[in-house]
Amino acid sequence: MPDLEEPAEGAAEGAARTPAGPETDAERRRRRAQFLRELNEAKALRERVQPRRARAARMRQAMRMRTFRW
Repeated sequence: MPDLEEPAEGAAEGAARTPAGPETDAERRRRRAQFLRELNEAKALRERVQPRRARAARMRQAMRMRTFRW
């Protein structure tokens, strides 16, 4: 069981990175790009681990796109 006194890795990272003033657009874009990379990596992992569920999700998305009206 992890020690409760040590903050999680993400929490420590966020606290150390938080500037005193407002963040710049470049910092926000960099964090967003990192988030999107990790999200795509997680989706790819899920597709490899659960191929049937991933295929069903792709089929549902394709159906949504076919029935979407502009």
